[in-house]
Amino acid sequence: MNRRNFFAGAATAVAAASVSRVAMATLPEPVTQGSTATAPPLVPPTGRAYNPVVTLNGWTAPWRMNAGVKEFHLVAEPVVREMAPGFKVNMWGYNGQSPGPTIEVVEGDRLRIFVTNKLPEHTTVHWHGQRLPNGMDGVGGITQPHIPPGKTFVYEFTARRPGTFMYHPHADEMTQMAMGMMGFWVTHPKEKHPQISEVQRDFCFLLSSFDVEPGSRTPKVNTMTDFNIWSFNSRVFPGIDTLNVRKNDRVRIRVGNLTMTNHPIHIHGHEFEVTGTDGGPVPRSARWPEVSVDVAVGQMRQMEFIADEEGDWSLHCHKAHHTMGPMGHEVPTMIGVDHKDVADRIRKLVPDYMVMGDKGMADMGAMEMPLPDNTLPMMAGQGPFGPAEMGGMFTLLKVRRDQKPGDYRDPGWFKHPAGTVAREVPGAAVPPTARAAPTSPAAPGRADTGDATVRKPSSGHGAHNH
Repeated sequence: MNRRNFFAGAATAVAAASVSRVAMATLPEPVTQGSTATAPPLVPPTGRAYNPVVTLNGWTAPWRMNAGVKEFHLVAEPVVREMAPGFKVNMWGYNGQSPGPTIEVVEGDRLRIFVTNKLPEHTTVHWHGQRLPNGMDGVGGITQPHIPPGKTFVYEFTARRPGTFMYHPHADEMTQMAMGMMGFWVTHPKEKHPQISEVQRDFCFLLSSFDVEPGSRTPKVNTMTDFNIWSFNSRVFPGIDTLNVRKNDRVRIRVGNLTMTNHPIHIHGHEFEVTGTDGGPVPRSARWPEVSVDVAVGQMRQMEFIADEEGDWSLHCHKAHHTMGPMGHEVPTMIGVDHKDVADRIRKLVPDYMVMGDKGMADMGAMEMPLPDNTLPMMAGQGPFGPAEMGGMFTLLKVRRDQKPGDYRDPGWFKHPAGTVAREVPGAAVPPTARAAPTSPAAPGRADTGDATVRKPSSGHGAHNH
């Protein structure tokens, strides 16, 4: 991360208007990020103290204090995001990445956020979920003029309530969000809050989706439903970092959804409570235990639990197609079809031809098929016991008793105590499937088909003849 020092000087506050070249000389220098690794939490160097979050495969934007105002500088620009090792996508984002950097502030902070537009078209920034003056809401043409290419606008408001939020454009929204323009926002409470617990680990990430054809690098922005890349913070498994915690830590996970569909986020091995939304903290009396929470389009959800079970626990979207890599939506189902003879004939013409899907898709996790350049495998990732057969919105919550406080490094694979792993039963043959005999003769007017009892219409008087 390039955490360069900020230029000194007072910034001219210009609300919803372009900033002059003279004023540009006084702006905080924009800080960019090139790495896709999860950055350590940014302990606040100035301003009020708070317990910082960790952005999964992301980072937190630094700021400068200027006469009691916390100043940030976002640059909207084309970026290249590596979604998994060797798979790069042309996106639009902020400060060198998509998603952009997480903005962390404290309730009551006075804020000044400069936004420079280096995109080929105009843009704005909407501060999703914030209470602020209407002219700072970031809806182009409604609450402000659009930010033209090459111009800088400034937004000024006070962080009025704690919670989990995000930012994104409200200008050519379909295109700009489909290209990856989004970022996380966390407002910490200024003092102990009756509905907000103190946690040892606080993670956040955004759900995003893209339609990237095999062999290409730029998302198809007009796609409405048939997305093929499903990601946590624009990373896909096995390129998503793990969430590493100490046993008995209180853990908070904040998730926001900027895709075109809902996502049931499921955590293995633990129960959690939804403790907050983009509307604010959930009263304790309104919470209940869950293992999955549905995060609808445009929503934020905040989950908390005690990590009291050691192991490598899956954390994923429970829509099965969202835990895979790119796949065709018109692939025929070949389960049960014996096409060995046909495959042998095809291989005489195409030696590398592979049979796919006649016994299910599990083989896809192990075989290595030739792929176009810059194409993500459909099912990838390896675990200690073999292919994980997962992709997309999937990662692991790693709970360890010896993980040091504040240590976010990956501890490696869990070492299971003896006798605690599912195992083969030695010498046990697969028994034949027994077919139950009918317990009574078929009733009059019914036929025993062997699989189901079907009532047949009777003939004669009263029958429906057509």
